Amino acid sequence: MDPAMTTEADNFRQRVIHVIAAIPYGYVVTYGDVARLAGSARAARQVGGILRGLPAGSLLPWYRVINRKGEISLTGPDFQRQKSALQSEGVVLDSEGKIDLDRFRWRYVQDLL
Repeated sequence: MDPAMTTEADNFRQRVIHVIAAIPYGYVVTYGDVARLAGSARAARQVGGILRGLPAGSLLPWYRVINRKGEISLTGPDFQRQKSALQSEGVVLDSEGKIDLDRFRWRYVQDLL
């Protein structure tokens, strides 16, 4: 593998982690928001891959990242874990499982988009 490619991927990963660590309690962002803030607007799927690769017990607030529709993308027990974590911070999911992005999206992100 090209060392420059590895360095760029590692740099992007570090920027993604930095962005997610900055999401305030009680707010959410989309995978695309994180990608844009990390400098690669078209890398929303890569953000998901980085989150999937987090070690068990990570203190990073991964659960504050949702899809562009305002929904949790995970299923099964992982869905329940993310839903519970968000609800414990006061984030409300409607009867269809959607989060009102106008209300709960991190304002800093809204100002940048």
